Amino acid sequence: MKRLLSFAIVAVVVIISFGACAVAQPTSLTILHTNDMHASFVPREATWIRTTPRPHVGGMVELAAVVDSIRQLRPALLMDAGDVMTGNPAAEIDYAGATGGALFEMMNRIGYEIWTPGNHDFDISRANFLRLSAVARFPIVCANLFDEEGRLLGRNLPSHIIEKNGIRIGVIGWMSSAFYNLVSRSSTAGITLETDFAVLQKLVDELDPKTDLIIALTHQGVEDDSVLAAKVRGLDVIIGGHSHTRLRKPVAVNGVVIAQAGSNCENLGIVNLTVENDRVTAFDGELKQLWIHTKRPASPLSQLVDSIQTQIDAEYAAVIGTLATDWKRENGESGVGNFITDAQREAVRADVAFMNNHGIRADAVAGEITKRKLFEILPFRNTLVTFTLTGAQVRTIIEHFIQLQSRDRESVQTSGIRCRWRKGADKKPQIVELTVNGEPLDEQRLYVGAASDYLMGESQRYLGIPAPTLDYTNQTVFGVVEQKIRQMQSIDSTIEGRIKELP
Repeated sequence: MKRLLSFAIVAVVVIISFGACAVAQPTSLTILHTNDMHASFVPREATWIRTTPRPHVGGMVELAAVVDSIRQLRPALLMDAGDVMTGNPAAEIDYAGATGGALFEMMNRIGYEIWTPGNHDFDISRANFLRLSAVARFPIVCANLFDEEGRLLGRNLPSHIIEKNGIRIGVIGWMSSAFYNLVSRSSTAGITLETDFAVLQKLVDELDPKTDLIIALTHQGVEDDSVLAAKVRGLDVIIGGHSHTRLRKPVAVNGVVIAQAGSNCENLGIVNLTVENDRVTAFDGELKQLWIHTKRPASPLSQLVDSIQTQIDAEYAAVIGTLATDWKRENGESGVGNFITDAQREAVRADVAFMNNHGIRADAVAGEITKRKLFEILPFRNTLVTFTLTGAQVRTIIEHFIQLQSRDRESVQTSGIRCRWRKGADKKPQIVELTVNGEPLDEQRLYVGAASDYLMGESQRYLGIPAPTLDYTNQTVFGVVEQKIRQMQSIDSTIEGRIKELP
């Protein structure tokens, strides 16, 4: 009996030891990753190529073909680091109960195995984010977004363990600490963001005895990923997004492998790892540019892509007007910025209007402009809001703008305001002339302002004043700009020197 008992004990020890040393020998794993796809589900012209005709790059069909070809050769784990939404009208089409839901169904069909959300995945609304999550048939990890009850938001998990090629992989999701500054207040209402890395450290410590490899799947940018690598012990890999950084090869910071794959579904990130004794002993990788060489065979994925593109063509291909001059973005005043702010001000009969430069996302050349091109310029579903400002606040706003421009910081477009200023003997700006709609500014008067709900949620940063009380209209910034283009038909937007420095 004692011999039988001894044999049983030895057997248990052997089994436990075998389990603990499942990857004691060098074992390989490939991580395939994307980030910031921004609804780029079809190929686009490679605008950076000088030769004509330019080649096309990207899209979900080509991505799927490359992923499949790699999976046939070796074990590979496919993940995405957020911002699937915003940038193409596909993000505005209802599918499976969610606006933009077709993008997540495409990811289902490609075979994504895990995802962390990005800030733009909340652009439409918090409720729509939850509906998008319901379309996804893969785990969603985000350890630092909570609802009003202190629970993880929606389907979010703090972490998830996946086994691939005998390697137990723990994946933790993490949202940028700038989340509130990146999403409109209407979409973040009731959401609590945890920024303390101690939360992430605790998760790493809990996962460590259960896994052979720990990955942080983040949406915060490559600089913050480097900080994370330096401050959190026990991480092996960080797959990131948000900063649109094209890391041609993964890099190591504090012994942690960091990778990011650019944006717009133009590249597939590939990280090859050798895992041994609970750590990465070797790594390499690349960005695989998704060049379109030939038309891929029809598939359930391509059929879905084609059906969404057909809907977009039907609604967005129509010409809505003609540009007499190029719409080119500038850090200071721009013709496109003047047109957008004028449209906002006129739509609600406001005295002044504002538009943040970063909200204008594309240029347009002179000629016909389609609704789709306008969507590329204004891809966000921002609501137009109105508010009341005192004349003194208007002056404060203009002084803030001048300071931003003087420091070459992101500026704001204006409408209804004319300002002339020069540097005094002390090098400080001095306003020489300031008018609203042709009349000298009255600091005691109340003025009506117009802007997007996003900009006004960040009024301290953009305008230099605390957020005033907002009245939400039933119009979007995109909608009022489209309406003005259709009404005018021919648009000749010029730079007028609305806020101008004098010699």
